[in-house]
Amino acid sequence: MRIALYQPDIAGNVGTILRTAACLGLGVDLIEPMGFPFGARALARSGMDYAAAAEVRRHADWEAFLAATAGRIVLASTKGAVRLDAARFEAGDVLLFGSEGAGVPGHVHNRANLRVCIPMTAGMRSLNVAVSAGIVAAEALRQTRGWP
Repeated sequence: MRIALYQPDIAGNVGTILRTAACLGLGVDLIEPMGFPFGARALARSGMDYAAAAEVRRHADWEAFLAATAGRIVLASTKGAVRLDAARFEAGDVLLFGSEGAGVPGHVHNRANLRVCIPMTAGMRSLNVAVSAGIVAAEALRQTRGWP
């Protein structure tokens, strides 16, 4: 199982996700372009020394990511068709999260094999992407018995 980030904007969120992925034994795919230089101090600060332990693959663009990806793509989206608590995950899933400012474009949304949303209180728009990644990864690992 892997976490993929589509054109992330905020280094701190990527650092937090790298730390989470390292602790949970998940790989991370970064789909460029990103809104910051990958070696930014904010990334190192939020990921701390854990970020170096994460297995990271960088992809020049969406097409390069697709060419390198064999697993089912599960998109976490506020427009997801399936509630997280009703979704069924597989061990080889790639959990995809959009950029903080724009989410994902229509062609990426349409390419996902499964689109899930995290149930939230009425009137709330969205969660932070790093928090969302942790929530979705935890449920996927629980279902697939993939905890380290």
